[in-house]
Amino acid sequence: MLADRIEVLLEPFLHGSSTPDGEGTETAAQPLSSRQLADISMYIDMLLRWNTRVNLTSIRDPEAIVTRHFGESLFVAQDLFGRLAGAQAFDFSHVIDVGAGAGFPGLPIKIWEPRIHLTLIESNQKKVAFLREVVRGLGLEDVTIRCSRAEELSLSGDIVTLRAVERFEQVLPVACGLIGMRGQIALLIGENQVESARNLGTGLRWQTPIELPQSGTRVLLKGFRV
Repeated sequence: MLADRIEVLLEPFLHGSSTPDGEGTETAAQPLSSRQLADISMYIDMLLRWNTRVNLTSIRDPEAIVTRHFGESLFVAQDLFGRLAGAQAFDFSHVIDVGAGAGFPGLPIKIWEPRIHLTLIESNQKKVAFLREVVRGLGLEDVTIRCSRAEELSLSGDIVTLRAVERFEQVLPVACGLIGMRGQIALLIGENQVESARNLGTGLRWQTPIELPQSGTRVLLKGFRV
C-alpha cells in the first residue's frame, strides 16, 4: 500500500488524545516519518502474504487493516509515548505485549518509539515465525520474542499491553502479574469488558476509558500499579 494513503487513513488516530492523563495534560499530535510509513507499508505487505497460509487476522481488506490494527496500536503508542522527546531516560522503557498474535499493538508501538525494549509473548509457533520475519524485515532492534504462554514466564515490564486475546478473564490477571513496580497496563478492549477488567485487575488504579477513533464500542483502558 502506498505511504500517502496509509498516512491519510491513520490521521484520525494521531490527532492527540482529548482525555486528560494523570497530570491533567493532553497528548500532542505527532506525524509519522517517511521511515515509519515505509515500515508500516512493508509490514502490511508481509501480513497479507502470510495471511494466505497462516490465520493471522480475519480482516482481509488492506485499508481496514491499517485503521483497525495499525490505527488502534498507534493510538496507544501516542498516548504512552507521545510526550517523551529527546534523549531523556524513559520512565517506561520495557514494553511487554501479551498474546502478541500478528504483532499488535507491540510492533507498531516499537515503530512509533524505537528506543523501547519490546518483549512479544505468543504461544503459537506459526505466529511466532511471522513475528520474527517482521522484526528481521523491518530491521527492528531490541525486540525479544518468547514462544510461550505468559503464565509460564518470569519477567516484568514497565508497560504491559493486551489486545483481542482469547480467554480474556483468564489472561488478564496473568498480564497484570507482569507489571513491574510503578508500571502500568494498557488494554484495547470492548466497552463491555471494562467492568470485568477493573474487577480482575485488583491492586491497580484504573483511569477513565478512552474511546478509540472510528469505533463506537472499543476503548483504551489503562491501569497503574499502586
